[in-house]
Formats: sequence, C-alpha cells, structure tokens
Amino acid sequence: MSSLENYQARVVTTGTGPDGRSTVVSDGPTTTRAVTPTFTVADVWRVDAVPPRVDAENPLDGGVELEPPRSGVLVRMVSFPPDSEWQAGGGYEDAMASIGGAGSHDADAEVAGMHATDSVDVVTVVEGELHAVLETGEVLLRPGDSLVQRGTKHAWSNRTDRPATIVATMVGAHRGTGGTE
Repeated sequence: MSSLENYQARVVTTGTGPDGRSTVVSDGPTTTRAVTPTFTVADVWRVDAVPPRVDAENPLDGGVELEPPRSGVLVRMVSFPPDSEWQAGGGYEDAMASIGGAGSHDADAEVAGMHATDSVDVVTVVEGELHAVLETGEVLLRPGDSLVQRGTKHAWSNRTDRPATIVATMVGAHRGTGGTE
C-alpha cells in the first residue's frame, strides 16, 4: 500500500440554522474516498445538476466514481505517492477499475496511468510537484499552478520523494458536435 493510505480531507459545510443565520452544519472527514497504491481520492462535494439549490445536500454516498455526473460537478482531492512507490508493481489499471474507470485507462500507452474522462477538469496543485503527461509532451505543475484538462488523454507522474496533492473541480461534459449528446 502507498504512503497515503491514511490520507484524509476535511469538509466544513455551511447552512442556515433554525434562527435563519448562517452557521456550520457539518465538519468532518470526507466520507467518500478510495485508497489505491497509485493514488488516494477524497471526494469533497458533488452536484448532480447545475444550477443546484443552495441548500441541496451532498449526494456522495461513499462510492467513488471516476467521472462527475453528466450535468453536474464533482470536487475531488487526490494525492499521489512518489512514482517509485508503485510503478515497479504496476496496478494502475486495477486502481482505475476500483473507481469505475476501467474503460478510461489506456493499457497500451507507453506511460502508466494514461486515461481520459468525459469531463472538463480544473486541477490545482496544493502540495508537492506533479507532471501532467500528455500524448505529445508534459508540463511540471507546482503549488498554485492550475491545469484545465479538457477530456484529453493524460497521466500524472510524481517524480519526487514526497506525496503530491491536487484539487480537481470536474464538470461533466460530452464529446461531439451536438449540444447534449
């Protein structure tokens, strides 16, 4: 198992109290998470359709799914252990399958973890360094750097000796020329 098996994210949720004033309605660890040798996912909040009601409950139920709802949004934190902790043993395909992404993974790719999703993701590095690997090259991302991933094949590579953590806001998207295929 990776060095991130105990990684957890905290979620503080606001709402309106009985007196009509803003207040904290929940504060605790994420309940929807997946731990694999290649990454640890902690889903923070999901919206099934946009625009949501401001008082809508979080529909996350403990089961991690790779992609956001088709018309919705998913906010996710992901931590990646150093590549050296998992690449020798492989396992990326199994890790993707464990979060419902078996069909997204390109097992024939030269780079471990190459995959694509039907989403537009705004990814921001919050800790460590991470290479975003694409089919034609790569870019190094450091804390505060953001990448807009628009449904293309990509992989993540942590070439340091410390974990790297990102926050991804994932918006459900479609492919093709029509409006809502």
